[in-house]
Amino acid sequence: MEGLIYAAGLGTRLKPLTDRVPKALVEVGGRPLLEIVARRLVAAGTTRLVINVCAHAAQIERFVADGRLGVPVVLSREQGAPLETGGGLLHARPLLSPAAPFLLHNVDVLTDLPLSDLVAQHADSDALVTLAVMDRPTSRRLLFDDVGLLGRVDESKGLDLRVRLARGRVLELGFAGIHVASPILLERITEQGRFSILDTYLRLAAEGARLVPYRVDACRWIDVGRPDDLARAQTLGLG
Repeated sequence: MEGLIYAAGLGTRLKPLTDRVPKALVEVGGRPLLEIVARRLVAAGTTRLVINVCAHAAQIERFVADGRLGVPVVLSREQGAPLETGGGLLHARPLLSPAAPFLLHNVDVLTDLPLSDLVAQHADSDALVTLAVMDRPTSRRLLFDDVGLLGRVDESKGLDLRVRLARGRVLELGFAGIHVASPILLERITEQGRFSILDTYLRLAAEGARLVPYRVDACRWIDVGRPDDLARAQTLGLG
C-alpha cells in the first residue's frame, strides 16, 4: 500500500506561522504535522509515500531527505497554486503504483482513528473508495445510504446535491479527510485542472461505483486550521 499526503495547502488560516514555513512543518507538541501523519501511515502498512507540495516546497524536501519517515518518499510538486485534492491526486498519478491501493490523508488532520482497520475494511470489500466519516457538527456533510455515497451538503454554498435515488436510510456525516482507494480510481479520473476529489467521487457514485463510509464517531479528531487548534490538538493528545 502507498500513501498520499496532501501537504500543498497554503495554510492561510495559520498565519503568521505559515509566512515562512509550509503548513506541513508547523509543529504540534514539538513535531511537524507532516511527521505525525506520515508515521501513522507507515504504522498502518504504507510502504511508500507521495507528498504533494507547493509553497515552501524546498523546506519539505530538506525535511524528508534524511529518511526520517522510514519509507521511500517522493514529492509531487504543484507550481503556482495548489490543485486541491482532486487536481493534486491527478497531478500525482504518474508517481503512484497502478497496482496498489493507496491511503490518502490531509496533513492538517490529526486523529487517533484506527487506520489499519480502515484499510482492512476497504480490502475486505468491493468498494472503489472507503471514506472515514463521523457524526459531528459541520456545515459540510457527505450523504450516504444503504449502497454508499449518495451526495453532499454545503450550507455555506446553499448546496444539497444528490447524484442518484436513495436506497434506504440516508445519513449525513462529516468527512474526516482520510480515505482509501483502489488503484483503478486513478484510471477513472476525467476531471482536469484544479478540483476537489469529492467532485470525482460524486460523479463515480452517479455512475454506479461503490464508495462506502467507515464510521469513526468515537475517535479523537481535529482539523488543525488555526493557531488555537495547535494547542487544542496537544490537549487532545494528538501531537
